[in-house]
Amino acid sequence: MATVLITGASRGIGFEFARQFKEQGDDVIAVVRKPSEQLQKLGVRIIADVDVTNADSVARLASELDTLHIDYLINNAGIFTNETLDNMNFEAIAKQIEVNTIAPLRVTHALLKNLNKGSKLAIISSRMGSIDDNSSGGYYGYRLSKAAANSLSKSLAIDLQGKGIAVAVLHPGFVRTDMTGGAGEINPDQAAKGMIKILSNLNVSNSGRFWHSNGSSLAW
Repeated sequence: MATVLITGASRGIGFEFARQFKEQGDDVIAVVRKPSEQLQKLGVRIIADVDVTNADSVARLASELDTLHIDYLINNAGIFTNETLDNMNFEAIAKQIEVNTIAPLRVTHALLKNLNKGSKLAIISSRMGSIDDNSSGGYYGYRLSKAAANSLSKSLAIDLQGKGIAVAVLHPGFVRTDMTGGAGEINPDQAAKGMIKILSNLNVSNSGRFWHSNGSSLAW
């Protein structure tokens, strides 16, 4: 039985992570700003009122967890907006970087004391953060934030390897969630299932790779 902490677990992919890990018999800690009704019914430990972009809020999370060992730390919380050259919003770009890039680093840094040899760290990124895969342009804030998150994950994989902590960068796929307005190719349960399988096989020898939820590797 593993202890799994998931940020942004109220809905979508985050909720599916919580539900599926719970079904496996794992201890799930759902970190949210506000718990959804479906999450409250799931029967997992919920730590609410946590803003992953706020230093004091994350420090409170770390204090509440104390020295609890975490087997899986899944940085899932994220936001998405679409900026183009004809419709630029620099505040929205900065906010996406704050939530999608800086927050995972903030949470991970605060919870390093809870990660030990054998722990697994996941950052939910996106194929849209792949520079090699960018063939359509646009989405400036989201692409910037996820490309930076990919770079962050690679550095973490290198720095944590000596401690026996493995890191995965995960692309869920084009998932039907509120964030995508219901558009997509797969449902959240499929995406979470694929990523859980990858995490189950994650170790320091394959740490620091960029994975699609279908199990394939993605280009940086």
